[in-house]
Amino acid sequence: MVPLRRLPALPLTRGSTRRRLLATGASPLPWPGLHTWRRAPPSDLRSWGPSGPCAPNTDEAGAPEAGAGAGHGSSLSEMGALVLSTAAPLGKAHLTHASFSRWAAGGLPVGLARAPDHPARPEKPLAVTQKEVPTHKAMGVPLNAYMLHNLAHVELNAIDLAWDTVVRFSPLRDTLGDGFFADFARVADDESRHFRWYSQRLAELGFRYGDMPVHNLLWRECAKSSSDVSARMAVIPLVQEARGLDAGPRLVQKLIGFADHRSADIVAKVAEEELAHVSVGLYWFLKVCEMMGRVPGAAFRDLIKEHDVVMRGPFNYQSRDEAGIPREWYDETLKPEVASNLSEVHDRLACVVEMEKENASLNG
Repeated sequence: MVPLRRLPALPLTRGSTRRRLLATGASPLPWPGLHTWRRAPPSDLRSWGPSGPCAPNTDEAGAPEAGAGAGHGSSLSEMGALVLSTAAPLGKAHLTHASFSRWAAGGLPVGLARAPDHPARPEKPLAVTQKEVPTHKAMGVPLNAYMLHNLAHVELNAIDLAWDTVVRFSPLRDTLGDGFFADFARVADDESRHFRWYSQRLAELGFRYGDMPVHNLLWRECAKSSSDVSARMAVIPLVQEARGLDAGPRLVQKLIGFADHRSADIVAKVAEEELAHVSVGLYWFLKVCEMMGRVPGAAFRDLIKEHDVVMRGPFNYQSRDEAGIPREWYDETLKPEVASNLSEVHDRLACVVEMEKENASLNG
């Protein structure tokens, strides 16, 4: 694929409006809450109290694994590379929050850094193939603890996936702009908070992350898209993270059936917050397609096929619609519409810009 930085940006079509897109039955619009999510300060609600998310009882910055190394980085990319090189799971989460908080305070450039081939990992959990992961019955552990351990592993990988996106594509900063890197650093911070919630709940159940074997399927998916930013957006936010939207309600119901309402509440909150991550991935996929002169729907299907990514249902259409992913992109039962030009993506992007300007005027 032609490197993105060699391609000029195309002008947006003027006169697009949200009303026009809705009236003409165009593809679902990106999530309206995206502007608010981007403007929010770093969240310190990194513990789970009796009524939901809350600030930790002790100052996280004073913890032994708090990641003081964030102060040593001279750019966002360098701090991201440091997170990727940190093996301790809680240390990785602490360092992520410290790094993003420093970036959000302003004054740091995106910079340039090199992403490692693989993120650092602790000795435990034991990594096995997907087929070798034992069931909770085979291990003799409760279903809720088993599910939470798997989810904690997903979130730990998600931290690294987001930072890898920041670091690996830092050479494209002049093309993509600072907003791309700010968005995915924010995603990493959200994922670090989710990992903390799951880790806390595991501890309450008498377990900790590392007690059960895991597989590395998620990181293999990341490696598939390491050389192409459009593929990274398609494979990670629009496939892997979208699966979280699909699975969230089912997992919540399983935990409620297990009479673990506290864990169910955590999973429900995480699934709710993942909506922003899918939506921001869609936003940047559309932007990159516009820059490259590609029709988004066709590009998405081509990239999924090229990188051998399997689309698995059942799909949570309601959440996917809210995030803005057109159904014909991922549902093979729907016949994709063939577009002869870039009018659809231009309209969608122009609408996003218009929405954000309206939100800025209301909030500013």
